[in-house]
Amino acid sequence: MNQNEAAQQQRGALSSIRVLDFTQMMLGPYATQTLADFGADVIKVERPGKGEWERGLEFMGELVGQDSAAFLAMNRNKRSLTVDLKNPAVIDALLEIGESCDVIVENFRPGVMGRLGLGYEHFRTRNPKIVYASGSGWGQDTEWARQNRPGQDLLIQAASGLAYNTGKADDAPTPLGSSLCDATTAQSLTIGILTALIAREHLGIGQRVEVDLFSTAMAMQCQEISAMVNLSNGKQTSRSSAGIGGPWLDAPFGIYETIDGYVAIAMASLETIGELLSLPELAGFDPWEEREQAKKTLDVAMLTRTSAAWLELLLPAGIWAAPVLTNMEAVQEMRNADSNMIVTVEHPTAGPVELIGCPITLSETGWSQRLRPPLVGEHSYEVLTEFLGSERAALLLES
Repeated sequence: MNQNEAAQQQRGALSSIRVLDFTQMMLGPYATQTLADFGADVIKVERPGKGEWERGLEFMGELVGQDSAAFLAMNRNKRSLTVDLKNPAVIDALLEIGESCDVIVENFRPGVMGRLGLGYEHFRTRNPKIVYASGSGWGQDTEWARQNRPGQDLLIQAASGLAYNTGKADDAPTPLGSSLCDATTAQSLTIGILTALIAREHLGIGQRVEVDLFSTAMAMQCQEISAMVNLSNGKQTSRSSAGIGGPWLDAPFGIYETIDGYVAIAMASLETIGELLSLPELAGFDPWEEREQAKKTLDVAMLTRTSAAWLELLLPAGIWAAPVLTNMEAVQEMRNADSNMIVTVEHPTAGPVELIGCPITLSETGWSQRLRPPLVGEHSYEVLTEFLGSERAALLLES
């Protein structure tokens, strides 16, 4: 790599992009962190004093230092600006800052930013090429949005069918173990923003980008919904009583208990598994019509060895299998592998903090850890002075 290429990688692929970030919780901050990881200057606008809502969200009843573990996970590489959005002088200052920005991102309920004087039209009047990105629970102008439904990951899992399709047949609908709707919608938001920036580059236009949790949750299930509406006369397929890993899939797809843990087996031939396990009867089962019996037969057999022993047998035979790990076990595997997906930052109130890095690899302009997650308002004077001068910065911070 020559000196110019090294300098380009250090700057980051998005180092020319400036983002004014009004987001909170996960949908918005996870998206803007991705932009920041690749070099964008992300200015996070927060409430004076408390900062954004998720700073105070306790996990397991605790905070890390003075902030939520969730906040730390999604707000690195950003600068924090705290201002009072009820102050007209602040609104005018933010619109002025927006003239020097490429992207505005928000995930308030529909209409809130417009009522504050910070909507798309307000920024577009001052900066016609602005990319204005909004994330919401149910869309900006839909029947569900007009009903003022709350948009939150668990509620979207419930309303989209995700919870209903998770678990065994006799279980209650089961929520997923992670905020997958938030995370996936954040990725959709990032894709939308980057697409709009490319359109601006080629077409010279700004535009509005909109994503919502419900639409993304439905899109995330595109293959399952395609199966439901196009097969079996549109009937809802039942979950497996034996624990097949999806309502639309056949045996052996699922998780199996072993002597000392669990092993997951994905798509595989029952005949091949039967030969490996000396269970010739498996070859006689129809993998769909008799999936319950096949799964139960395998359940009994899998209890006879350790997880490691099963993987030593299954993997060389081409069976798609993996150990079932806890989060901490998975993190330890990443540490042992010296993975660059684990980054450590020094936090002023919490000390060393380990965070999960960006999962996207670019060969020439990779992501970087530049700034730790900011304290509330840590960069307020710096940011306001940069755009408005020191006198106006002091006045706005005093008001």
